Amino acid sequence: MGIYVAVRGWLECDKEQLAAAQEIISSHEDGHYSHGWGAPGRPVNWTHYLFYGADIRESAVDWLMHQIRDMARIPANEDGDRVTGLFLASHEIDGMTEWQVREGRLLISPGDGRHRYLDG
Repeated sequence: MGIYVAVRGWLECDKEQLAAAQEIISSHEDGHYSHGWGAPGRPVNWTHYLFYGADIRESAVDWLMHQIRDMARIPANEDGDRVTGLFLASHEIDGMTEWQVREGRLLISPGDGRHRYLDG
């Protein structure tokens, strides 16, 4: 059956950065786990959000992290704002980690105990 990781979180960006992120997603399309990505049909105000939520096989974690790292490297906009975000990844055996998207990078740290209720 395999080991699964529940990944849920979001990215924040502007309209142009969202388009670049969607191109990254398209370039990694796998016909299955790619369906975990979603965005509101109509944005509200100036910040655009891109969400991911899926239970993925442990073997697909690197595939997803590669996409998120590419999105983190999307250039800053004219205001100097970069893509930012937060994901929680709950591994069936190893527990939760937090994936922070900031400063053009994906930073990974142990998950905060306050979020363990999500591992139900």
